[in-house]
Amino acid sequence: MPIKDEIKSFFKGDVSDAEADREKYGRDYSIFKVEPQIIVFPKDIDDLCGLVAFAAKKKAEGEDVSLTGRSAGTDMTGGPLNSGIIVSFTKYFNHIKEITDHYAVVEPGVYFRDLEKELAPKGLLYPPYPASKDLCALGGMVNNNSGGEKTLAYGKTEDYVRELTLVMSDGKKHVIKPLSGNELELKLKEQSFEGEIYRKLKALIASNYDLIKKSKPDVSKNSAGYYLWNVWDKESGVFDLTRLIVGSQGTFGLLAEAKLGLIKAKKYSRLAVIFLKDLTWAADIVQEMLPFKPESIESYDDKTIGVAVKFWRQLIGSMKGNVFLLAWQFLPEMLMVVRGGMPKMIMMVEITGDDEAALAKKLDDIKARIKQFAAAHAGIQIHLVKSEKEEEKYWTIRRQSFSMLHDNTTGLDTAPFIDDFIVKPEYMAEFLPKVNTILDQYKKDLIYTIAGHPGDGNFHIIPLMNLKDARVRALIPVISDQIYKLVIQYHGSITAEHNDGLIRSPYLRMMYGEDMVRIFGEVKNIFDPENIFNPGKKVNASMDYSMKHIGG
Repeated sequence: MPIKDEIKSFFKGDVSDAEADREKYGRDYSIFKVEPQIIVFPKDIDDLCGLVAFAAKKKAEGEDVSLTGRSAGTDMTGGPLNSGIIVSFTKYFNHIKEITDHYAVVEPGVYFRDLEKELAPKGLLYPPYPASKDLCALGGMVNNNSGGEKTLAYGKTEDYVRELTLVMSDGKKHVIKPLSGNELELKLKEQSFEGEIYRKLKALIASNYDLIKKSKPDVSKNSAGYYLWNVWDKESGVFDLTRLIVGSQGTFGLLAEAKLGLIKAKKYSRLAVIFLKDLTWAADIVQEMLPFKPESIESYDDKTIGVAVKFWRQLIGSMKGNVFLLAWQFLPEMLMVVRGGMPKMIMMVEITGDDEAALAKKLDDIKARIKQFAAAHAGIQIHLVKSEKEEEKYWTIRRQSFSMLHDNTTGLDTAPFIDDFIVKPEYMAEFLPKVNTILDQYKKDLIYTIAGHPGDGNFHIIPLMNLKDARVRALIPVISDQIYKLVIQYHGSITAEHNDGLIRSPYLRMMYGEDMVRIFGEVKNIFDPENIFNPGKKVNASMDYSMKHIGG
């Protein structure tokens, strides 16, 4: 019997092996294409349990069957791509089950934009949203440990997950939450699949405790590998498996539900824009700004300004308002280009609060502090944005300029492969010029801009390249090696927010070393001994496989 018909015999949801669906679900926002065998759209938890039981039975019979969860498919690493069964959640698993003042309970297929619409009237915020917030879904955010412009003030997804419901390799539903005291002791004694996971994992962490703690990247955020250092707090006695499952890219099971913490949104927001003629003082400026407790510090570079000026008509088209007034707002950037006085970095410091007068005072204090700093360090200017419309210009340049560049460049593809590294902010002035030096060696073969989150030293580079050219494709591992060796030299992480997937899993050995990669493999085996869930991510990854699946 064909596998499609076998699944239909127990499955209430939809099942498709149509060519159009296999093409669609064989791609995400990465450079890869991996066509699946079949796509399923589960309707309820019983469908998920049935799928896992089916995959386990097939594995026992010697067939290579796998399950890979997928939400909105905005991942840039190839994380939700596989040649087996793709489990798509946005069609039916898309319910917001509960919202209180402190948390929301959601299914993995809920689009963030829909949750945001429900939260806004209540004055609530789920802060760790990524730049793709209008496109992404909550399941991907949890599985990638997403972060974004609010992470500086509020942290990442891992800081907001209160409880997870997962279907694991025994084909049963498991509710995972932090445990301590008697609850933890009972769980460790429990004669069940879940109890065995707790016992084995606790023993593994205990026997490798010092190595695991030492391996934690010395940066404020990280999405590389498995976050074993977050699981067991010896001092408090808390054992929290949610901190391991977050960011695991669906390699431990199928996520069915998440309970996510919420905060009260601030009433008012203001923006200070700082122009730096060189990068020498970038780290110092960040340090000067942090005592003011900004909600975000975002940046873009001189190449981005050039794109904004070149395609200003299209940028204006994405903004609302009078075309002539909007065009007038871009005059300063145009004059900078004409006069050759473009800054190397534009830094956007967002301050929020509930007291408008206090917020205005804080902005004035920021301006005074930067002017004092600039008096001793040439090439620094500050501008306090006066209106929401003017503020929108800066956010539009930050968020839209790369898509403008892509849409107006013929024959080149977006190539996210070094798109998310992080080092401590104090290394920025020394580190970023070295990044430019590496990439400028390949300027005949790629175009790039640098944007990011300088408040925590996290930067995004998504070059444009001709991926149809085999010689150009072959540069991907060469450039990755050079950039990631530099990142590790500065004690950073190869991915702060975007995770590993097909593009970075092969580099975990470079980042963590053989012993930690072996431990990662043991963790995967504890949860998923038959390798049912999203194989080839995090562990047992192959750069050769990845390179062979770069899509055209």
